[in-house]
Amino acid sequence: MSRKSELDMTRGPFLRKILIFSVPLMFTGLLQLAYNTADTAIVGRFVGKAALAAVGSTGSLINLFVSLFTGMSMGAGVTVARHIGERDSRKIHECVHSAMLLGALCGVIIGTVGFILCPHILRLMNVPEDVIPLSTRYLKIYFLSAPSMLIYNFGSAIVRSTGDTKRPLIILAVSGFINVMLNIVFVIGFRMGVEGVAIPTVISQTISAVVIVIYLCRYDGDCRLSLSKLRFYGAEIKEILRLGVPAGLQSALFSISNVIIQSNVNSFGSAAMAGISAGSNFDGYIYTCCNAVAQATMTFTSQNVGAKTYENIGKIYRMCILTAVCIGSVLSTLGFIFSYKITGLFSSEPEVIDIAVGRMRFIMPFFIFCPLQDIAASQLRGMGRSFEPMIVSLLGACGLRLAWVFFALPLNRTLIFLYWSYPLSWAATFAVQFTLYFIYKRKLFAKKDKIQEA
Repeated sequence: MSRKSELDMTRGPFLRKILIFSVPLMFTGLLQLAYNTADTAIVGRFVGKAALAAVGSTGSLINLFVSLFTGMSMGAGVTVARHIGERDSRKIHECVHSAMLLGALCGVIIGTVGFILCPHILRLMNVPEDVIPLSTRYLKIYFLSAPSMLIYNFGSAIVRSTGDTKRPLIILAVSGFINVMLNIVFVIGFRMGVEGVAIPTVISQTISAVVIVIYLCRYDGDCRLSLSKLRFYGAEIKEILRLGVPAGLQSALFSISNVIIQSNVNSFGSAAMAGISAGSNFDGYIYTCCNAVAQATMTFTSQNVGAKTYENIGKIYRMCILTAVCIGSVLSTLGFIFSYKITGLFSSEPEVIDIAVGRMRFIMPFFIFCPLQDIAASQLRGMGRSFEPMIVSLLGACGLRLAWVFFALPLNRTLIFLYWSYPLSWAATFAVQFTLYFIYKRKLFAKKDKIQEA
């Protein structure tokens, strides 16, 4: 628990350090997805199609609520990383304590709102009436884990800002294993329904939160947490919100568009809901691996901006883009080839499998644009620009998808035509964010030149 675990992101070789940072983060996300996949598979295999549809239909709603506040944890991570680059111990201390208190508060808010409003929102999403009771029971229990979830997210963002991505991996591995074991006991052993996967989520998230807090309290360095010193420091909370709120809104915008798409999926019936729930699981594995590289982009860039080593920014971006392209291409190809085997893990019903395979084989060739737009947005946030990626996402991800659903889809109301909204919005958003990167990179160098001339 010392500074030995910290990673100097302001000096090369960068590819090696990016991999040291990203690989544990990939495994962290993959473990989390594996546990979520286990939830889905256990429900689909041992409870039935209705329960699978109920759990699957809640995913986009959960992401909508959670993504806004977890975006703030990204703001906390960027701010701490910048202060580490500046080597400002006082600001690091103030930022850490402001962030952890903010995480706890956000968790209480999201848990309360989600618990109260979930049945009403499910109806707005056109979830079939026969699925709503199961979905509501699942969500009400799930939202009890919100405070723990947000505390863990903020705490792990702080730990990652030091360059240490191994500790969050270890914590998640332990709590996730407990989650899966409890799923098996509750669903298969006690023959519980959707509650059998919701209750273990609350337990495992609580374990994650407690452990990350204990780790930070024992940390030997500037990021050490003292519970008695938790408070909002004005300048730091302002900076976290300046960077975090737009990042959270950007994530929420994607979730809003996904909720709208999910609403249209729901109108195709429970078989389509179950099939798309099964077929979209593999998307998360590709996205998670590439998103680990995006988080490396943001954290490395932020430390270098704090240290004013702007010449490293381009190197970091190029290496992260190349790494994501290689990872995404390999995984997308595997998903396309093995689509039947993958979707067969979640259901044995031919109709559900056919819909799931159809979605996978359509999405996989285009999926690389999704992580690329995230890397571009993360680079901008690392450079201190969080508002611009949010606006681009508003127009690209949300705007284009809304336009497609409301104007194009009625002309050809099929699932395949609905799927086109994904690659079109990904590609357009990436193109604009890629352009913004070059614009703001030039501004950073111009600012540095003026300082040197003065």
